[in-house]
Amino acid sequence: MPGINAVRTADLSHHLSIETRQRKPNAMKVLWRLTRGRPNMISLATGDPHYSLYPVKSINYEVASAAADIEDPVATWKEAASSSSTPTQWFTSSRDESCSLPIKTAMAYSDGAGLPQAQRAVTELTTHYHSPWNHVCTLTVGNMDGVTKCFRLLGSPGDHFLADEFSFNALTNAPLAHGVSWVPVKIDKGGLIPEDLERVMVSWDERLHGRRPHVLYTVPTGQNPTGCTLSVERREKIYALCQRFDIMIIEDDPYYYLQYVDIPEGAKDTLIPSFLSMDVDGRVLRVDSFSKILMPGMRLGWITSSQLFHEHLIFLNDSSTQHPHGFGQIFITEMLSSSGWQLSGFDRWTRSLRREYQRRRDIFLDHFSKEVASTGYASAEPPQAGMFVWIDVHVKKHPRYTCEFRDTLKSPKRTNVPELMNELFERCLDAGLVVMPASIFVAPMSESTTKLVESDVPIHDSLTNVSQRVNFLRTTFAGEEALMQPGLVILGQVLTEFFQK
Repeated sequence: MPGINAVRTADLSHHLSIETRQRKPNAMKVLWRLTRGRPNMISLATGDPHYSLYPVKSINYEVASAAADIEDPVATWKEAASSSSTPTQWFTSSRDESCSLPIKTAMAYSDGAGLPQAQRAVTELTTHYHSPWNHVCTLTVGNMDGVTKCFRLLGSPGDHFLADEFSFNALTNAPLAHGVSWVPVKIDKGGLIPEDLERVMVSWDERLHGRRPHVLYTVPTGQNPTGCTLSVERREKIYALCQRFDIMIIEDDPYYYLQYVDIPEGAKDTLIPSFLSMDVDGRVLRVDSFSKILMPGMRLGWITSSQLFHEHLIFLNDSSTQHPHGFGQIFITEMLSSSGWQLSGFDRWTRSLRREYQRRRDIFLDHFSKEVASTGYASAEPPQAGMFVWIDVHVKKHPRYTCEFRDTLKSPKRTNVPELMNELFERCLDAGLVVMPASIFVAPMSESTTKLVESDVPIHDSLTNVSQRVNFLRTTFAGEEALMQPGLVILGQVLTEFFQK
C-alpha cells in the first residue's frame, strides 16, 4: 500500500500507560485459565453457581429473516412488521440440548476476553470484512466501554491525545479525569486533514508541552458529529504519518456498515478499507459495535488489536467489568452460527440496512433543500456514511455578526459566533425542535495546546480557533421518518426569523 512502511516486528509496548504497567493480573482468573484446558479436572475452587440452579432452560430468538431468497430483508421486515406472515428465523440456546453456545456455558463466569464461542464469532466477522494481520478480538460491554478502555490502556497523566476537532463529547470527556489532554486536528468535509496532523506533530516542542502525542482517536466513517468519511487516500496518508511519528490509532467505527455509495449495476458492493485492514505494525486498536446495525441496548462490542494489547485488555476486564453479559454473547454466537443468519445473512442484512438508511438520508436532504436550504441561511453536504447531517449555518449573514482581532495581530480573530449560535439553539428549543449545537462537540484542550494548534495559521484566517467555528448544527435521519419534514419546517422558520432580527 503506497506510503505505508511495512514493519511487522514493531515493539509498541512503550505506548502502555502507567496504570496498565502497574496493573496486576487477577490471580483467580489466571488460575482459572490454567485449568480450563486440562480435561477431567475436579473443581472445588470457584464460587460459580451450578447450572442446574439457573432458572432458565432455553432461550428462543425470533428475528428478521436474512435468508438467501429475501433480496431486501430490512424492507421486508418493515413492510410485514404487523403481519402474521412476517418471514422470520429462529435460533435457540438451550441448557441441555445441542447448540452453538449452551446456557450452562454462557451464564457461568468466564474470561475477560469473552466466551470463546462468541469471541470466535466476532473474529470470523472481523476477518471477513477487514482481513487483519495478526490481530485478536476482545469482547466489550458496548462501544463506550471499548473506547474508554483503550484510553486507559494507553493514556497516562500528562499525556496528549490527538482527535478530530469536533468529536463525540461523552468520549472526549472520558480521559480528562485520568490527566489526559486533547490536541484537536482540523477536519473538513473529507474528514481529518493529514497535513494538519503532520503540522501539529512537526511543531510539537516537548520542552514546552511535554510528551509528544502518541495516540490518535478518530471516527473515520460517518464521523460523529460531522458525518464525514475519510477517503482511502487520506487513510493511507494518516497511517503513514502514524508510522512516521509512532502514533497509536484508536479506530472507533460504529458506522462502518452504513456507507452510502452509488454502486453501478452489476458491480461489487465493497466497503472502504479500514485502518485495521492497513495495519502491519499492530498500532491500530479497532472498536466495533452492534449498536447501529442491530440494537443499541445490546451493549455488546469488541476491540480488535495485536496480542500485546489484547492481553492487557483482558487484565483490565478481569479487574473491572469482567466479561460481557451472557445473553448478548448467546445472541451473536447463535445468530452467526449455522443455525442462524451466518455471515452471509449478516452481510445481506447490513447491505439492506445501508439501502434503508440511504433512502432516509435522501428523504431528509430533499426536505432540507425545500424547507431550510431555500432560505439561504444554511447548507449541508450529503454524508457518505453514518446517521448525521452537519448543517452549516451561514452566520456571517446575520445582521449582528461581528468579527475583530484580539489583543495582538498574531492572535486569531474573535467573533460572536458562539453567542449567536447559542441564541439560535434556544430559539429552536422554544419552537419545539431539538438539534445538537456544534459547541458541545468541540474537543477540549488546554491553553498551551490552543496556542500550539493555532500558531502557524495565517492571522487573516478567521476560522483558526475551533471555538469560533461552531456555526453548525448536528441533525439525524435515524429517527422517526414522519418527523423529518415537520422538524425541518420548524428549523427553516426559526432561521428566517433569526436572521431577520
